[in-house]
Amino acid sequence: MHTLVSPSVSSSDVTESNPQTPKPTPSIPSPSVIRLWRPSAQRNLRNQWSKLVPLKQKWSSASSSGRTHATNFINSYLSRRHMPGMNLGVLKDMPNIRETACIKLVQQQELHQKRLLSSYREMAGVVSQMISICNSMRSFVKGPTGSPLIQYSSNNKEDNDNGDCGGIPVFKFFSISDFENLAKELVQMFGLELILKRMVLIELLSIISEESKPEMCTYYWSDELYPGEIDDLSACNLYSEQTCEPLLPRIAGWKSSDSVDRRDNTQPDPKTLEVFLTIWLQEVNIHSLRIDDIFIIINEELKIRLV
Repeated sequence: MHTLVSPSVSSSDVTESNPQTPKPTPSIPSPSVIRLWRPSAQRNLRNQWSKLVPLKQKWSSASSSGRTHATNFINSYLSRRHMPGMNLGVLKDMPNIRETACIKLVQQQELHQKRLLSSYREMAGVVSQMISICNSMRSFVKGPTGSPLIQYSSNNKEDNDNGDCGGIPVFKFFSISDFENLAKELVQMFGLELILKRMVLIELLSIISEESKPEMCTYYWSDELYPGEIDDLSACNLYSEQTCEPLLPRIAGWKSSDSVDRRDNTQPDPKTLEVFLTIWLQEVNIHSLRIDDIFIIINEELKIRLV
Protein backbone atom coordinates (compact mmCIF):
# COMPACT_ATOMS: atom_id res chain seq x y z
CA MET A 1 0.00 0.00 0.00
CA HIS A 2 1.31 3.39 -0.97
CA THR A 3 0.97 6.22 1.56
CA LEU A 4 0.70 9.85 0.66
CA VAL A 5 2.66 12.20 2.88
CA SER A 6 0.79 15.38 3.67
CA PRO A 7 2.57 18.71 3.47
CA SER A 8 2.04 21.14 6.29
CA VAL A 9 -0.93 23.07 4.95
CA SER A 10 -3.50 25.22 6.69
CA SER A 11 -7.14 25.49 5.68
CA SER A 12 -6.52 28.96 4.29
CA ASP A 13 -4.14 27.56 1.64
CA VAL A 14 -7.13 26.70 -0.51
CA THR A 15 -7.79 30.37 -1.18
CA GLU A 16 -4.67 32.26 -0.15
CA SER A 17 -1.74 32.83 -2.47
CA ASN A 18 1.89 33.37 -1.49
CA PRO A 19 2.43 36.20 1.00
CA GLN A 20 3.39 39.53 -0.50
CA THR A 21 5.26 42.49 0.89
CA PRO A 22 2.83 44.54 3.01
CA LYS A 23 1.72 47.73 1.33
CA PRO A 24 1.91 51.08 3.08
CA THR A 25 -1.14 51.94 5.11
CA PRO A 26 -3.24 54.34 3.03
CA SER A 27 -4.25 57.69 4.42
CA ILE A 28 -7.83 58.30 5.48
CA PRO A 29 -9.76 59.17 2.33
CA SER A 30 -11.44 62.53 2.05
CA PRO A 31 -15.25 62.78 1.91
CA SER A 32 -15.04 63.68 -1.78
CA VAL A 33 -12.99 60.54 -2.56
CA ILE A 34 -15.42 58.40 -0.59
CA ARG A 35 -18.34 59.92 -2.43
CA LEU A 36 -16.77 59.03 -5.78
CA TRP A 37 -15.36 55.63 -4.75
CA ARG A 38 -18.47 54.15 -3.18
CA PRO A 39 -20.72 53.94 -6.31
CA SER A 40 -17.90 52.32 -8.28
CA ALA A 41 -17.21 49.84 -5.48
CA GLN A 42 -20.91 49.02 -5.13
CA ARG A 43 -21.27 48.43 -8.86
CA ASN A 44 -18.18 46.21 -8.94
CA LEU A 45 -19.32 44.11 -5.95
CA ARG A 46 -22.73 43.55 -7.50
CA ASN A 47 -21.07 42.44 -10.73
CA GLN A 48 -18.63 40.07 -9.04
CA TRP A 49 -21.18 38.41 -6.76
CA SER A 50 -23.56 38.03 -9.69
CA LYS A 51 -20.87 35.96 -11.41
CA LEU A 52 -20.63 33.55 -8.48
CA VAL A 53 -24.23 32.37 -8.86
CA PRO A 54 -23.91 30.78 -12.34
CA LEU A 55 -20.55 29.30 -11.32
CA LYS A 56 -22.21 27.57 -8.38
CA GLN A 57 -24.83 26.21 -10.77
CA LYS A 58 -22.15 25.15 -13.25
CA TRP A 59 -20.40 23.20 -10.48
CA SER A 60 -23.63 21.40 -9.57
CA SER A 61 -24.20 20.45 -13.20
CA ALA A 62 -20.64 19.18 -13.68
CA SER A 63 -20.72 17.26 -10.41
CA SER A 64 -24.02 15.60 -11.32
CA SER A 65 -22.72 14.68 -14.78
CA GLY A 66 -19.55 13.34 -13.20
CA ARG A 67 -21.49 11.02 -10.94
CA THR A 68 -23.49 9.72 -13.91
CA HIS A 69 -20.30 9.01 -15.85
CA ALA A 70 -18.72 7.39 -12.78
CA THR A 71 -21.78 5.16 -12.33
CA ASN A 72 -21.70 4.09 -15.97
CA PHE A 73 -17.96 3.52 -15.70
CA ILE A 74 -18.39 1.25 -12.68
CA ASN A 75 -21.30 -0.65 -14.23
CA SER A 76 -19.23 -1.38 -17.35
CA TYR A 77 -16.32 -2.49 -15.18
CA LEU A 78 -18.46 -4.85 -13.09
CA SER A 79 -20.17 -6.31 -16.15
CA ARG A 80 -16.81 -7.04 -17.75
CA ARG A 81 -15.45 -8.49 -14.55
CA HIS A 82 -18.38 -10.87 -14.18
CA MET A 83 -18.62 -11.75 -17.86
CA PRO A 84 -16.62 -15.05 -17.65
CA GLY A 85 -19.09 -16.57 -15.17
CA MET A 86 -22.24 -14.90 -16.47
CA ASN A 87 -25.09 -17.13 -17.71
CA LEU A 88 -25.71 -16.02 -21.28
CA GLY A 89 -28.57 -18.42 -21.94
CA VAL A 90 -29.18 -19.03 -25.65
CA LEU A 91 -26.30 -16.69 -26.53
CA LYS A 92 -23.65 -18.89 -24.93
CA ASP A 93 -23.04 -20.90 -28.12
CA MET A 94 -22.36 -17.85 -30.29
CA PRO A 95 -18.68 -17.74 -31.33
CA ASN A 96 -16.52 -15.34 -29.27
CA ILE A 97 -19.60 -13.78 -27.66
CA ARG A 98 -17.88 -13.24 -24.31
CA GLU A 99 -14.71 -11.83 -25.85
CA THR A 100 -16.70 -9.48 -28.07
CA ALA A 101 -18.82 -8.32 -25.15
CA CYS A 102 -15.72 -7.67 -23.02
CA ILE A 103 -14.12 -5.59 -25.78
CA LYS A 104 -17.30 -3.55 -26.04
CA LEU A 105 -17.42 -3.01 -22.27
CA VAL A 106 -13.79 -1.85 -22.21
CA GLN A 107 -14.63 0.66 -24.94
CA GLN A 108 -17.56 1.90 -22.83
CA GLN A 109 -15.27 2.23 -19.81
CA GLU A 110 -12.83 4.34 -21.81
CA LEU A 111 -15.65 6.58 -23.05
CA HIS A 112 -17.07 7.11 -19.55
CA GLN A 113 -13.55 7.71 -18.24
CA LYS A 114 -13.05 10.57 -20.73
CA ARG A 115 -16.41 12.07 -19.83
CA LEU A 116 -15.72 11.76 -16.10
CA LEU A 117 -12.36 13.45 -16.56
CA SER A 118 -14.07 16.22 -18.54
CA SER A 119 -16.50 16.82 -15.65
CA TYR A 120 -13.61 17.04 -13.19
CA ARG A 121 -11.79 19.47 -15.47
CA GLU A 122 -14.90 21.64 -15.66
CA MET A 123 -15.14 21.75 -11.86
CA ALA A 124 -11.48 22.77 -11.64
CA GLY A 125 -12.28 25.62 -14.00
CA VAL A 126 -15.17 26.70 -11.78
CA VAL A 127 -12.93 26.93 -8.70
CA SER A 128 -10.31 28.87 -10.67
CA GLN A 129 -12.92 31.39 -11.83
CA MET A 130 -14.27 31.74 -8.28
CA ILE A 131 -10.80 32.64 -7.03
CA SER A 132 -10.42 35.19 -9.81
CA ILE A 133 -13.69 36.77 -8.69
CA CYS A 134 -12.49 36.86 -5.07
CA ASN A 135 -9.43 38.76 -6.23
CA SER A 136 -11.51 41.29 -8.19
CA MET A 137 -13.71 42.76 -5.48
CA ARG A 138 -11.62 45.84 -4.78
CA SER A 139 -11.87 49.13 -6.62
CA PHE A 140 -8.61 51.00 -7.20
CA VAL A 141 -8.03 54.55 -8.39
CA LYS A 142 -7.53 54.70 -12.15
CA GLY A 143 -5.64 57.76 -13.35
CA PRO A 144 -4.48 60.83 -11.41
CA THR A 145 -6.40 61.43 -8.18
CA GLY A 146 -6.40 65.16 -8.84
CA SER A 147 -8.35 64.88 -12.06
CA PRO A 148 -11.90 66.31 -12.20
CA LEU A 149 -13.39 62.83 -12.65
CA ILE A 150 -11.89 59.97 -10.68
CA GLN A 151 -12.26 56.53 -12.29
CA TYR A 152 -11.76 53.14 -10.71
CA SER A 153 -10.72 49.69 -11.88
CA SER A 154 -10.05 46.24 -10.38
CA ASN A 155 -6.29 46.63 -11.09
CA ASN A 156 -3.99 48.24 -8.59
CA LYS A 157 -2.16 51.24 -10.03
CA GLU A 158 -1.02 53.05 -6.89
CA ASP A 159 1.20 51.58 -4.15
CA ASN A 160 -0.75 53.33 -1.39
CA ASP A 161 -4.18 52.26 -2.67
CA ASN A 162 -5.60 49.13 -1.03
CA GLY A 163 -8.78 49.32 -3.06
CA ASP A 164 -11.02 49.39 0.00
CA CYS A 165 -11.13 53.14 0.68
CA GLY A 166 -9.68 52.71 4.14
CA GLY A 167 -11.98 49.85 5.10
CA ILE A 168 -15.19 51.87 5.15
CA PRO A 169 -18.59 50.16 4.64
CA VAL A 170 -19.43 49.87 0.96
CA PHE A 171 -23.20 49.67 1.37
CA LYS A 172 -24.44 49.63 4.95
CA PHE A 173 -22.30 47.40 7.16
CA PHE A 174 -19.69 45.42 5.20
CA SER A 175 -16.28 46.58 4.04
CA ILE A 176 -14.54 45.13 1.00
CA SER A 177 -12.69 42.69 3.26
CA ASP A 178 -15.98 41.39 4.66
CA PHE A 179 -17.23 40.62 1.15
CA GLU A 180 -13.92 38.98 0.27
CA ASN A 181 -13.98 36.78 3.35
CA LEU A 182 -17.46 35.47 2.55
CA ALA A 183 -16.40 34.73 -1.03
CA LYS A 184 -13.26 32.95 0.18
CA GLU A 185 -15.39 30.82 2.48
CA LEU A 186 -17.30 29.64 -0.58
CA VAL A 187 -14.11 29.01 -2.52
CA GLN A 188 -12.60 26.97 0.29
CA MET A 189 -15.61 24.62 0.29
CA PHE A 190 -15.41 24.02 -3.45
CA GLY A 191 -11.62 23.75 -3.42
CA LEU A 192 -11.60 21.06 -0.73
CA GLU A 193 -14.36 19.20 -2.56
CA LEU A 194 -12.46 19.36 -5.85
CA ILE A 195 -9.43 17.65 -4.32
CA LEU A 196 -11.62 15.00 -2.67
CA LYS A 197 -13.21 14.26 -6.04
CA ARG A 198 -9.74 14.02 -7.52
CA MET A 199 -8.97 11.19 -5.10
CA VAL A 200 -12.09 9.28 -6.24
CA LEU A 201 -11.17 9.95 -9.86
CA ILE A 202 -7.67 8.52 -9.41
CA GLU A 203 -9.07 5.37 -7.84
CA LEU A 204 -11.44 4.86 -10.77
CA LEU A 205 -8.78 5.62 -13.38
CA SER A 206 -6.52 3.01 -11.78
CA ILE A 207 -9.16 0.35 -12.48
CA ILE A 208 -9.06 0.70 -16.25
CA SER A 209 -5.29 1.18 -16.17
CA GLU A 210 -4.90 -2.22 -14.49
CA GLU A 211 -6.89 -3.82 -17.31
CA SER A 212 -5.45 -2.04 -20.36
CA LYS A 213 -1.93 -1.17 -19.11
CA PRO A 214 -0.85 -3.67 -16.43
CA GLU A 215 2.64 -2.14 -16.35
CA MET A 216 1.04 1.12 -15.13
CA CYS A 217 -1.46 -0.40 -12.73
CA THR A 218 -1.63 2.58 -10.36
CA TYR A 219 -2.06 6.31 -10.75
CA TYR A 220 0.00 8.36 -8.30
CA TRP A 221 -1.18 11.51 -6.58
CA SER A 222 1.50 13.55 -8.33
CA ASP A 223 0.34 12.41 -11.79
CA GLU A 224 -1.22 15.00 -14.08
CA LEU A 225 -4.65 13.62 -14.98
CA TYR A 226 -5.08 15.80 -18.08
CA PRO A 227 -2.80 18.24 -19.93
CA GLY A 228 -2.68 21.49 -18.01
CA GLU A 229 -4.14 20.13 -14.76
CA ILE A 230 -1.16 21.37 -12.74
CA ASP A 231 -1.72 24.88 -14.07
CA ASP A 232 -5.43 24.67 -13.22
CA LEU A 233 -4.73 23.44 -9.68
CA SER A 234 -2.07 26.11 -9.21
CA ALA A 235 -4.62 28.74 -10.24
CA CYS A 236 -6.92 27.26 -7.59
CA ASN A 237 -4.11 27.39 -4.97
CA LEU A 238 -4.42 23.61 -4.69
CA TYR A 239 -0.91 22.71 -5.82
CA SER A 240 2.07 22.63 -3.46
CA GLU A 241 5.30 24.04 -4.88
CA GLN A 242 7.17 22.43 -1.97
CA THR A 243 6.11 18.84 -2.68
CA CYS A 244 5.42 19.37 -6.42
CA GLU A 245 2.04 17.68 -6.16
CA PRO A 246 -1.59 18.65 -5.46
CA LEU A 247 -2.62 19.28 -1.88
CA LEU A 248 -3.97 16.17 -0.21
CA PRO A 249 -7.71 15.48 0.06
CA ARG A 250 -9.31 16.04 3.42
CA ILE A 251 -12.58 16.87 5.07
CA ALA A 252 -13.11 20.39 6.39
CA GLY A 253 -12.25 20.38 10.08
CA TRP A 254 -9.70 17.55 9.86
CA LYS A 255 -6.08 18.27 10.63
CA SER A 256 -4.03 18.76 7.49
CA SER A 257 -1.39 16.37 8.84
CA ASP A 258 -3.78 13.40 8.55
CA SER A 259 -2.30 11.00 6.01
CA VAL A 260 -4.21 9.37 3.19
CA ASP A 261 -3.60 5.74 2.29
CA ARG A 262 -3.67 4.79 -1.38
CA ARG A 263 -5.48 1.69 -2.51
CA ASP A 264 -3.54 -1.53 -3.02
CA ASN A 265 -3.56 -3.36 -6.34
CA THR A 266 -6.45 -5.68 -5.54
CA GLN A 267 -9.66 -5.35 -7.50
CA PRO A 268 -12.21 -3.24 -5.60
CA ASP A 269 -15.44 -5.00 -4.67
CA PRO A 270 -18.89 -3.53 -5.49
CA LYS A 271 -19.31 -2.14 -1.97
CA THR A 272 -16.07 -0.18 -2.26
CA LEU A 273 -17.14 1.18 -5.62
CA GLU A 274 -20.46 2.20 -4.10
CA VAL A 275 -18.55 4.13 -1.46
CA PHE A 276 -16.70 6.01 -4.22
CA LEU A 277 -20.02 7.03 -5.77
CA THR A 278 -21.40 8.06 -2.37
CA ILE A 279 -18.35 10.24 -1.68
CA TRP A 280 -18.80 11.93 -5.04
CA LEU A 281 -22.53 12.45 -4.53
CA GLN A 282 -22.56 13.71 -0.95
CA GLU A 283 -20.08 16.59 -1.46
CA VAL A 284 -19.19 16.53 2.22
CA ASN A 285 -17.06 19.69 2.03
CA ILE A 286 -19.85 21.78 0.54
CA HIS A 287 -22.28 22.92 3.24
CA SER A 288 -25.43 23.90 1.37
CA LEU A 289 -27.09 25.58 4.34
CA ARG A 290 -24.06 27.78 4.93
CA ILE A 291 -23.94 28.69 1.23
CA ASP A 292 -27.61 29.66 1.40
CA ASP A 293 -26.87 31.78 4.48
CA ILE A 294 -24.01 33.55 2.72
CA PHE A 295 -26.15 34.45 -0.28
CA ILE A 296 -28.97 35.64 2.01
CA ILE A 297 -26.48 37.92 3.76
CA ILE A 298 -25.17 39.20 0.44
CA ASN A 299 -28.70 39.74 -0.90
CA GLU A 300 -29.58 41.87 2.11
CA GLU A 301 -26.36 43.86 1.97
CA LEU A 302 -26.32 44.46 -1.79
CA LYS A 303 -30.09 45.02 -1.95
CA ILE A 304 -30.38 42.72 -4.94
CA ARG A 305 -31.70 39.21 -5.49
CA LEU A 306 -28.84 36.89 -6.52
CA VAL A 307 -30.56 33.53 -5.93
